[in-house]
Amino acid sequence: MGAVGWWDRRQVPLYLAAIVVGAAAGLTLPQVAPALEHAITPVLALLLFATFLGVPLVDVGRAFRDWRFLAVVLTTNFVVMPAVTFGLSRAVADDAGLLLGVLLVLLTPCVDYVVVFTGLAGGARDRLLAATPLLMLLQLLLLPGYLALLAGPGVLGVVDAGPFVHAFVVLVVAPLAAAGVVQALARRGGADRPGAAGRAGRATEAVAAGAMVPLMMATLAVVVGSQVAAVGARAVDLVRVVPLYVAFVVVAVAVGLAAGRAGRLDAPRTRAAVFSTTTRNSLVVLPLALALPGALALAPLAVVTQTLVELVAMVVLVRLVPRLAPVR
Repeated sequence: MGAVGWWDRRQVPLYLAAIVVGAAAGLTLPQVAPALEHAITPVLALLLFATFLGVPLVDVGRAFRDWRFLAVVLTTNFVVMPAVTFGLSRAVADDAGLLLGVLLVLLTPCVDYVVVFTGLAGGARDRLLAATPLLMLLQLLLLPGYLALLAGPGVLGVVDAGPFVHAFVVLVVAPLAAAGVVQALARRGGADRPGAAGRAGRATEAVAAGAMVPLMMATLAVVVGSQVAAVGARAVDLVRVVPLYVAFVVVAVAVGLAAGRAGRLDAPRTRAAVFSTTTRNSLVVLPLALALPGALALAPLAVVTQTLVELVAMVVLVRLVPRLAPVR
């Protein structure tokens, strides 16, 4: 367990190193980008499986009854931040591709690695995990209306929801179900005399817990490496959205903190609310953006640019948010 302890103590610099390695690989060997892009989904699914496995599902059931936390998260994500997104998106309203990319990614709260970063910051990841199905369902229902309102009704004819549903099943439902099966096996036979299934389940839990940092590093590296060259090729066009994404993070952190205090949440739940308000569903909406017509080719690159900005921001926020929402 020496290696596990070592990388657990050095998570932030290791994550920054993974981002740098991914960027270097993507820029110096652009031919590897397609292979890295294909690796995103399986690596992310493994990361989420390990994350879900570390949260007892019985705790998730109790967390779903935390109506105060749910009210805070739903209000910030589906009332406050869409208004913020509308204001920010006006800066690129003259470019349909950039506008649609910005709206797609900023209107959809994250349902996957947000749980990981919340846990790293000492946040209530069980509460956030419990809110995940509701967050996903609501964004599926509300996104068409928000797009029609903010980009015009004509946009609905070019957006296919199929990849959105597929990503939800592969990245949320399947890892969560697999984690539930392993947890059930680990608890068979009692603590003193577990059977073979129980031993296998517990061994899987131990391996998954120890692999969290390498899996996060792999996720960061393949996401950045697969997309950085494409973003770099259109950097002149995409530079316009970078200040918008940075501003979104700053405003979202402030909104999450204020909402947590207004909702009288404790520090772990406030941290979870901050991360939910700040992180976006970029890896899930990217297939939607990639399916758009060629005339909107900047949309997926705008989504990827948000991913790159957000990953750096998350590494910073893992250290910053606990200071902004300390345990009292």
